[in-house]
Amino acid sequence: MNAFTLTPEQLELVRRPLDAKIFLEGPAGCGKTSAAVERLLYLMEQGAPGGSILLLAPQRTLATAYLEALSTPGVMAGGVVTALTVGGLAQRMVELFWPLAAGPASFAHPERPPVFLTLETAQYYMAHLVHPLLEEGYFDSVVIDRNRLYSQIIDNLNKAAAVGFSYTEIGERLTAAWVGSTAQVRIYQDAQACATRFRQYCLEHNLLDFSLQLEVFLRHLWPHPLCREYLFSTYHHVLYDNIEEDIPVAHDLLAEWLPQLQSALLVYDQQAGYRRFLGADPQSAYDLSAQCSERYELSQSFVMADELQRVSEGLGSILAPREPAVQAAPPRREAVPPGVLVYQYHRFYPEMLDWAAGQIADLVNAQGVPPAQIVVLAPFLSDALRFSLAHRLESLGIPARSHRPSRALRDEPAAQCLLTLARLAHPSWGLHPGKFDLAYALVQAVAGLDLVRAQLLVEAVYDPRAVGTLLPFEQIGAETQERITYLLGGRYEGLRLWLAEYSQAPEVELDVFLSRLFGEVLSQPGYGFHASFSAGEVAANLVESVQKFRWAAARTLEEEGVPLGKEYLLMVEDGVIAAQYIRSWQPPPEDAVLLAPAYTFLMSNRPVDYQFWLDVGSRGWFERLYQPLTHPHVLSRHWPAGRTWSDEDEFEAGQGSLHRLALGLLRRCRRGLFLGLSELGEQGYEQRGPLLRAFHRLLLPLSSNPPTVGSSAPMTS
Repeated sequence: MNAFTLTPEQLELVRRPLDAKIFLEGPAGCGKTSAAVERLLYLMEQGAPGGSILLLAPQRTLATAYLEALSTPGVMAGGVVTALTVGGLAQRMVELFWPLAAGPASFAHPERPPVFLTLETAQYYMAHLVHPLLEEGYFDSVVIDRNRLYSQIIDNLNKAAAVGFSYTEIGERLTAAWVGSTAQVRIYQDAQACATRFRQYCLEHNLLDFSLQLEVFLRHLWPHPLCREYLFSTYHHVLYDNIEEDIPVAHDLLAEWLPQLQSALLVYDQQAGYRRFLGADPQSAYDLSAQCSERYELSQSFVMADELQRVSEGLGSILAPREPAVQAAPPRREAVPPGVLVYQYHRFYPEMLDWAAGQIADLVNAQGVPPAQIVVLAPFLSDALRFSLAHRLESLGIPARSHRPSRALRDEPAAQCLLTLARLAHPSWGLHPGKFDLAYALVQAVAGLDLVRAQLLVEAVYDPRAVGTLLPFEQIGAETQERITYLLGGRYEGLRLWLAEYSQAPEVELDVFLSRLFGEVLSQPGYGFHASFSAGEVAANLVESVQKFRWAAARTLEEEGVPLGKEYLLMVEDGVIAAQYIRSWQPPPEDAVLLAPAYTFLMSNRPVDYQFWLDVGSRGWFERLYQPLTHPHVLSRHWPAGRTWSDEDEFEAGQGSLHRLALGLLRRCRRGLFLGLSELGEQGYEQRGPLLRAFHRLLLPLSSNPPTVGSSAPMTS
């Protein structure tokens, strides 16, 4: 145990008796997780077997620090510590005690094993059921992508299970809070009908999505004496980090479990709750403090510099939600120290991106800051913003990577390449790729091949009507060969021969095909995925996605006589959102600047030296996403039944979210914050959002003439 790195308060907490039940709270960056990790190691040093310890987190990535500590040499033996989310615990218990729950939960085939669905496979079955209803006029007034429509219906089911009410009440609750036109009421009714149909289908086919896993566990297994005896006898110690980000039924479960535990450590992040849109409930999490015998609070930040802490305090006091009846005095603000907060106004959006890229290049090249210690954040990371900024950084010699968990698989160039080649290799599916799709795939697959020569090559070697076959490079004209070059032609020929050899052998499962294609060809020297960590990550995620789809849908598709690989390709075409892959949240081996949405960076829970906030004037920092089929605040435990949702409620919810977001980001920044400001946003509209106004107030003491959005002269701190 690295006790010498801990403060006296942390060390005191770590060395509490083995029967202590501790509630630890404090802001981000004050060493709560570090102390909890050492507490875990201390328990094992004092004789607690690893197998008797349960590590809980609302998201798997939030347990990374614990798993890294357990993987270091010298950790005491005694079994393996179990690290789970509450959803993972529910799935494990349902799988273990399935015979006890299948009948009472009304599954049609209790004698068959359960099939657990991921987000992707749940959307597949939802699409299978809802698509015919769309043809009948369901959701005819809703203008959103179909994959978002499916995901919002699933989200409603998840909210019901997370909060603890019946899924049959979803439409009623949403309708009761609505005050607008009756057309929206029809949408809520359609959403309820689709949720009901999906649940009935799951019960008929032994399918368990996240919501059904939770309900089966909490309603049928947790009350059962055998299940409780198993859990109580197996786990004597629980460490639960970031409890404020978890759902209320998880807190209910722990409230009943705590009296049976030998020890517990609950870690609560103050002014957090970033996952409220997923059902997080900081209030029910904090209620658990009353059941703990000891309470600790840490407050000293080990991340922020003192100057940046003053920025955080000033901005926090400006953004803090206040009761309307309370007339608070204007917050006291001091001048922001130079160099800690860097900003410059621009009229046009591309100028802001040029400035941000130049500042990053200066940090890396002139000041020696590692690229991995720089993160660029925006409320939404669009494809245009991601490409534009990555291209600018690449031209300056700065490596960059992006992380967008909600990004559909079909939008990843590496995935598009693999799936296009899969179409080409399986002509019997009747999904022949178009010429441009094949040309784009070859650009990704063959190192050094640009789009112009790729299109020239495709025109010469590919005819979609010829059952997807490719001609050898030697059979095309000499002039075309010279324009493409013989080096690139040889690489194309290597890929063509591999596909031709595969087509002569018996067909294998799609995930096996993709693994072989990546390993035997695309990852080799001369091909596009060679030494590309991002392409390897996408390929691994795609293979895992296909595997889980095969496990969940193989029986249904076999009964219908539909090729599984073909059905998967059609599902991806429909834009199914990617499930969470833990490898995508881990920092890659390459030292690169991270481009990410603000909330995604928060949930990675790691500090960096410098942050860039782009598009600060956007209302996207304040407003929640448009979700016509669901409502995260109405479908919560604390919303009074029958109360309508007003514009004032919307404003207060947005203000609270902005306050938590800004503080959460600043508390994960060590040395400096750069603000990207442009008068006109990405879509060309004027930008005057609440975050921009808050920074205006914060910077007011700097000058008697504070900068305004419309100022034509650029200003820097």
